[in-house]
Amino acid sequence: MTLGLFLLGALGGGIGAALRFVIDGAVAQRFGTRFPWGIFVINASGSLLLGFMMGLAESAPDWAFSMVVGLTGGYTTFSTATIDTVRLLRERRYGPALANSLGMLVLTVVLAIAGLALGRAL
Repeated sequence: MTLGLFLLGALGGGIGAALRFVIDGAVAQRFGTRFPWGIFVINASGSLLLGFMMGLAESAPDWAFSMVVGLTGGYTTFSTATIDTVRLLRERRYGPALANSLGMLVLTVVLAIAGLALGRAL
Protein backbone atom coordinates (compact mmCIF):
# COMPACT_ATOMS: atom_id res chain seq x y z
CA MET A 1 0.00 0.00 0.00
CA THR A 2 1.31 3.41 -0.93
CA LEU A 3 1.13 6.50 1.25
CA GLY A 4 -1.39 7.99 -1.18
CA LEU A 5 -3.73 5.00 -0.87
CA PHE A 6 -3.39 5.11 2.89
CA LEU A 7 -4.27 8.81 2.97
CA LEU A 8 -7.28 8.26 0.71
CA GLY A 9 -8.49 5.50 3.00
CA ALA A 10 -8.03 7.77 6.01
CA LEU A 11 -9.87 10.59 4.25
CA GLY A 12 -12.71 8.21 3.40
CA GLY A 13 -12.81 7.03 7.02
CA GLY A 14 -13.14 10.61 8.25
CA ILE A 15 -15.91 11.36 5.78
CA GLY A 16 -17.69 8.11 6.70
CA ALA A 17 -17.54 8.88 10.43
CA ALA A 18 -18.93 12.37 9.82
CA LEU A 19 -21.74 10.94 7.68
CA ARG A 20 -22.53 8.41 10.41
CA PHE A 21 -22.81 11.20 12.97
CA VAL A 22 -25.11 13.30 10.77
CA ILE A 23 -27.32 10.43 9.58
CA ASP A 24 -27.64 8.85 13.02
CA GLY A 25 -28.68 12.22 14.45
CA ALA A 26 -31.17 12.89 11.67
CA VAL A 27 -32.78 9.45 11.95
CA ALA A 28 -32.92 9.69 15.77
CA GLN A 29 -34.54 13.11 15.51
CA ARG A 30 -37.13 11.77 13.07
CA PHE A 31 -37.89 8.41 14.72
CA GLY A 32 -36.69 8.88 18.31
CA THR A 33 -34.11 6.94 20.27
CA ARG A 34 -36.26 4.20 21.75
CA PHE A 35 -34.85 1.85 19.08
CA PRO A 36 -31.46 2.52 17.44
CA TRP A 37 -32.82 3.01 13.92
CA GLY A 38 -29.99 5.33 12.92
CA ILE A 39 -27.22 2.78 13.43
CA PHE A 40 -29.44 0.07 11.96
CA VAL A 41 -29.88 2.12 8.75
CA ILE A 42 -26.20 3.07 8.67
CA ASN A 43 -24.94 -0.51 8.99
CA ALA A 44 -27.45 -1.78 6.43
CA SER A 45 -26.65 0.88 3.82
CA GLY A 46 -22.91 0.58 4.48
CA SER A 47 -23.02 -3.18 3.96
CA LEU A 48 -24.87 -2.74 0.67
CA LEU A 49 -22.35 -0.13 -0.51
CA LEU A 50 -19.32 -2.17 0.50
CA GLY A 51 -20.72 -5.31 -1.14
CA PHE A 52 -21.41 -3.31 -4.30
CA MET A 53 -17.90 -1.88 -4.37
CA MET A 54 -16.36 -5.30 -3.73
CA GLY A 55 -18.29 -6.54 -6.75
CA LEU A 56 -16.80 -3.74 -8.82
CA ALA A 57 -13.33 -4.28 -7.34
CA GLU A 58 -11.94 -6.06 -10.36
CA SER A 59 -12.51 -3.02 -12.53
CA ALA A 60 -12.10 -0.27 -9.92
CA PRO A 61 -8.77 1.53 -9.63
CA ASP A 62 -6.91 1.06 -6.35
CA TRP A 63 -7.54 4.65 -5.29
CA ALA A 64 -11.33 4.28 -5.63
CA PHE A 65 -11.33 0.99 -3.75
CA SER A 66 -9.18 2.46 -0.95
CA MET A 67 -11.50 5.45 -0.61
CA VAL A 68 -14.66 3.29 -0.45
CA VAL A 69 -13.17 0.85 2.07
CA GLY A 70 -12.18 3.82 4.25
CA LEU A 71 -15.58 5.46 3.77
CA THR A 72 -17.61 2.37 4.64
CA GLY A 73 -15.24 1.47 7.47
CA GLY A 74 -15.72 4.89 9.06
CA TYR A 75 -19.43 4.95 8.26
CA THR A 76 -20.48 1.57 9.64
CA THR A 77 -20.06 0.55 13.25
CA PHE A 78 -20.31 -2.83 14.89
CA SER A 79 -19.34 -1.50 18.31
CA THR A 80 -22.17 1.04 18.50
CA ALA A 81 -24.66 -1.61 17.38
CA THR A 82 -23.40 -3.87 20.16
CA ILE A 83 -23.70 -1.13 22.78
CA ASP A 84 -27.22 -0.36 21.54
CA THR A 85 -28.18 -4.01 22.03
CA VAL A 86 -26.66 -4.04 25.52
CA ARG A 87 -28.61 -0.87 26.36
CA LEU A 88 -31.84 -2.51 25.22
CA LEU A 89 -31.06 -5.60 27.31
CA ARG A 90 -30.33 -3.50 30.39
CA GLU A 91 -33.72 -1.84 29.88
CA ARG A 92 -35.23 -5.36 29.80
CA ARG A 93 -36.47 -4.77 26.27
CA TYR A 94 -35.66 -8.23 25.02
CA GLY A 95 -37.68 -8.18 21.79
CA PRO A 96 -36.05 -4.99 20.48
CA ALA A 97 -32.63 -6.25 21.62
CA LEU A 98 -33.11 -9.46 19.66
CA ALA A 99 -34.44 -7.55 16.64
CA ASN A 100 -31.47 -5.19 16.76
CA SER A 101 -28.79 -7.86 17.09
CA LEU A 102 -30.08 -10.68 14.90
CA GLY A 103 -32.02 -8.41 12.55
CA MET A 104 -28.98 -6.29 11.84
CA LEU A 105 -26.73 -9.31 11.40
CA VAL A 106 -29.06 -11.00 8.93
CA LEU A 107 -29.95 -7.81 7.06
CA THR A 108 -26.36 -6.61 6.69
CA VAL A 109 -25.20 -9.98 5.36
CA VAL A 110 -28.09 -10.15 2.90
CA LEU A 111 -27.45 -6.58 1.72
CA ALA A 112 -23.70 -7.22 1.36
CA ILE A 113 -24.47 -10.27 -0.79
CA ALA A 114 -26.98 -8.25 -2.86
CA GLY A 115 -24.48 -5.43 -3.30
CA LEU A 116 -21.78 -7.89 -4.33
CA ALA A 117 -24.08 -9.47 -6.91
CA LEU A 118 -25.09 -6.06 -8.26
CA GLY A 119 -21.50 -4.87 -8.47
CA ARG A 120 -20.42 -8.02 -10.29
CA ALA A 121 -23.33 -7.69 -12.72
CA LEU A 122 -22.19 -4.25 -13.86
